[in-house]
Amino acid sequence: MNDADHGSDVRAWLRGIEVFAGLLCAFEPEHAPADPVRLFLSWLSDAVADGLRDPHAMTLSTVDEAGDPDARVLILKAVDGSGWQFAGHGFSPKGHQLAVHPRAALTFYWPEHGRQVRLRGPVAPRPARDSAADFLGRSATARAESLLARQSQYLADTAERDHALEKALALVEREPSLVDSAWTLYTLAPVEVEFWQAAKNRVHTRLRYERTGTDGHWERYRLWS
Repeated sequence: MNDADHGSDVRAWLRGIEVFAGLLCAFEPEHAPADPVRLFLSWLSDAVADGLRDPHAMTLSTVDEAGDPDARVLILKAVDGSGWQFAGHGFSPKGHQLAVHPRAALTFYWPEHGRQVRLRGPVAPRPARDSAADFLGRSATARAESLLARQSQYLADTAERDHALEKALALVEREPSLVDSAWTLYTLAPVEVEFWQAAKNRVHTRLRYERTGTDGHWERYRLWS
């Protein structure tokens, strides 16, 4: 089989995978609240109530120094009037990227509900005390790994990693209030938030909130599917 035939087989296989197989949620944009935070928390609550796995997981998308896109899945830390919060090490790729280009996008997807939320906007670090509180709320192993400051670097020897992690974990146990100063809690303050509700007939419902002016006012727009 040549590459073209193999590609055709994969294409047919992917097209044959059923999507939106379950009972999809209803969404009436005309009844949506004026603030996207309220609608987001309502959708997130639905996902939690229905037992969806990792409902607070999201994809963070950034760009590097060359303008090339990058993405990874993180856990949402909080949502309030200032924006959506997430955390990461300042020496990690995302930390470096956000230092150079402090803008990002977040994507939430709850496939069982056929729902997606997309937002983008500027990103800013929270005050140091907030980052410290988030760091101390992590498990001992997670704190020890952060203190290594080696995220995404090449790993030549797992024994070396395990030994370094063991030493860092011992340090954390001796000094439970120790904080990694490079650990950063970020807030993405969106200028756009889009809610996407799937439909089995593929005429999906989309509602976008756009921030206007400096007073934090939101305008709502329906979008073509």
